[in-house]
Amino acid sequence: MTLVEKIRTLANQRNMSLPQLEIELGLGNGTISRWRTSSPNTDKLRKIADYFDVSMDDLLGRTVTLTSKDEKDIAKRLEQTLADLEQGQDGLMFSGEPLDEATKELLKVSLENSIRIAKINAKEKFTPKKYRK
Repeated sequence: MTLVEKIRTLANQRNMSLPQLEIELGLGNGTISRWRTSSPNTDKLRKIADYFDVSMDDLLGRTVTLTSKDEKDIAKRLEQTLADLEQGQDGLMFSGEPLDEATKELLKVSLENSIRIAKINAKEKFTPKKYRK
């Protein structure tokens, strides 16, 4: 999806046309449409990203999205990792003391985030650019 198509989709979700969006943001008439053949300046792109509460990377299509299969893989890996940690000699411990439930939950959240980042990094590294969304 091109930049202009992405912006048009975001505008449509708010029941706006591109000219209405340009007026709302104080952009010149036809500014966004011209981005099909030229690059926007950073300030204008930032205005649009802020307006729609998305990152500039999202607008430019430089982010990797996780599929439902990826989410299932993350959940499975998290479950397996936690099970492996629990199966140690005395379960999960810190300084010789068993972890309380709040600390276990924090560890789970941290592990899930780490696994998610690893999955995204792997997708970015090994997915050819022509197949990225």
